Amino acid sequence: MSFPVDVVVMAAGKGTRMKSQRPKVLHRLGGRALAQHVIDCAARLSARRVVVITGHGAEQVEAGLAAPAATALSFVRQEPQLGTGHAVQQAVPVLQDDGVTLVLSGDVPLTQAATLQALLDVCAGQHLALLTLDMPDPTGYGRIVRGDGGEVRAIVEHKDASEAQRAIREIYSGIMAVPTRLLRAWLARLDNRNAQGEYYLTDVVKFAVADGLAVHAHRITDAVQVAGVNSPAQLAELERAYQRRRADELLVQGVRLADPARFDVRGELVCGQDVEIDVNCVFEGSVQLGDGVRVGANCVIANAVIEAGAVIHPFTHIEGEKAGVKVGAGALIGPFARLRPGADLGPEVHIGNFVEVKNSTLAAGAKANHLAYLGDATVGERVNYGAGSITANYDGANKHRTVIEADVHVGSNCVLVAPVTIGAGGTVGAGSTITKDTAPGALSVARGKQVSIANWQRPVKQKKA
Repeated sequence: MSFPVDVVVMAAGKGTRMKSQRPKVLHRLGGRALAQHVIDCAARLSARRVVVITGHGAEQVEAGLAAPAATALSFVRQEPQLGTGHAVQQAVPVLQDDGVTLVLSGDVPLTQAATLQALLDVCAGQHLALLTLDMPDPTGYGRIVRGDGGEVRAIVEHKDASEAQRAIREIYSGIMAVPTRLLRAWLARLDNRNAQGEYYLTDVVKFAVADGLAVHAHRITDAVQVAGVNSPAQLAELERAYQRRRADELLVQGVRLADPARFDVRGELVCGQDVEIDVNCVFEGSVQLGDGVRVGANCVIANAVIEAGAVIHPFTHIEGEKAGVKVGAGALIGPFARLRPGADLGPEVHIGNFVEVKNSTLAAGAKANHLAYLGDATVGERVNYGAGSITANYDGANKHRTVIEADVHVGSNCVLVAPVTIGAGGTVGAGSTITKDTAPGALSVARGKQVSIANWQRPVKQKKA
């Protein structure tokens, strides 16, 4: 592309039909704000700058959007909101005349970068180019009025259209590309003599025609790419369209989805080869699934790295947050397990049903198979951690660490009161509360008592006479 591109994103509207205090463009689709999808798409075009026009809830909108790497993001405010033309007028002072202005809508999140690039190619740095679409029911949209030779003559808003014009099915999507020097002059000629008393951006078309300049249209057939969000129902429809698009991308890569219609990615999901994902799974934040990973039904996985060959059984909840979660190769997790931030599980670790792990490291082959809690713990290789056992890591003011060295066997219903270390090869008897460090190889029973395993013998019940 031989000309710089500046993107203007219109995000000033209130969106009253959303029935929400949140500004419309901050409602989330696939885990990101609607307008963030638009900004990220602009970044893929290598836009020189992105200017977001805010109005309703401006402070929230400006705080809720972020600039992708190498993208200059700025905000201008439209107060009061007097129409789309008035909105773009607010951005003109920060635009440069040597480029093309690409106008996008902050509530139209699924336009593809390839579609916008095609529109820019039609513009070619010289022409006004419009993105258009034929719709079976064009109610509410501006109509593309063409001349006898098929040339674009005007855009007529629905409320201002005649009955004949309302029968036109080709609509203006709200997306245009126009040389900035021309846009600046046309915006200065706008007036509000229309049914809504607003300054229409679409009037630049009649100015171009009046000036003898050709107006080009790039017509597409994919309605999802130009669909806006004006109600919760429309947001839900676009969410499913977005998720189906993500599912199709993964299917092309070879990921096996049990049902693409019951699958949600609300962030970034990267999969290796031979990955299998069952129904109703949700992936949030940044998730990586290694080769051969299997994810059972109804799992929620957020900010985690799952290494090759691991199996995540159904109804497992992994919530990595900022600290993240790591599941080692060949590990078995769940069903009904919960891994919280800082859980770092080595190869072949087993975490079973109703086991919670938080801020803990488990070395290769460690197992906690039933009804247990491991928090702020360092667990050695081949440890077997019994059902009903917990690490009591919080004293009401501070959290302390529990260290369980290699080859320890912890019986059921035990309490390990941190800070405490269980020596390598030791055994903690069922029902014990351990408050002091234990020696390697020792058997610890009751409340802190311990004996050498070499000298320990199980009590023999006396037979009644």
